[in-house]
Amino acid sequence: MGHATRRRHTAAFKAEAVRVMHERLTTGLTLQRVSEELDVGPDLLRTWAKQVAGAPAGTPPDEMFPGGGRRRHFAPVETLAPPPGTESPEAELRRLRRENERLRLEREFLKKGSSRNLGTAA
Repeated sequence: MGHATRRRHTAAFKAEAVRVMHERLTTGLTLQRVSEELDVGPDLLRTWAKQVAGAPAGTPPDEMFPGGGRRRHFAPVETLAPPPGTESPEAELRRLRRENERLRLEREFLKKGSSRNLGTAA
């Protein structure tokens, strides 16, 4: 009997898995079912989702999941958003809509997770 080899996932796969997870959770599937579809453990999906949630919007997958014991390096928060008044109204609206969508998905994900931990239905 041989030992199972440890699977390695690319940063792009992890980012896509988190995107699919959020999409499927909003349609009412459970995290367990999503993890079975993706053939990845639910705890691993949760870990990846936390890493994505902790990264600024627009961060490439390779920076979210550097791997090999390397630390993630993000630009300081104050440099991410342009100073007020320098962004066109259309660009600001697009940026705020993206941020709103990301926050909505995170909130739904957390609500479903907390209700599952409490033993109640969402």
